[in-house]
Amino acid sequence: MRFSVSTGAREQMVDVTRRVAEAVVESGVQSGVAVVFSMHTTAAVTINENADPDVVTDMVEGLDRIAPRDAGWRHREGNSDGHVKTSLVGPSVTVPVEGGRLVLGTWQGIYLCEFDGPRTRTLDVTVLPGVR
Repeated sequence: MRFSVSTGAREQMVDVTRRVAEAVVESGVQSGVAVVFSMHTTAAVTINENADPDVVTDMVEGLDRIAPRDAGWRHREGNSDGHVKTSLVGPSVTVPVEGGRLVLGTWQGIYLCEFDGPRTRTLDVTVLPGVR
């Protein structure tokens, strides 16, 4: 299943946990793994805390300190920092599925990480049945 996510800022993290959970239910898989993949070079996917919004702010600001926009990059499009941040965070996450549901910790959520927005991004969710 694929779905689109519209972002509203150059850098932000959007909680997509509910949409991924819906994809798992639609798949009918009861036990296995869900792979959530960003189809972009300046947008990533991660799992992090979804209870305190300050964590998301800290993540975005921390990555900006690691790879600032104005660091004198050579790539002419002006989004090299987004490419670096995407490589650091990664294009995908894998989440266990049990009983037809995502297995996440109490405070965990799945996030699309936008590093070159605002844009409309596409996430692919592939749900694979477990092998026993």
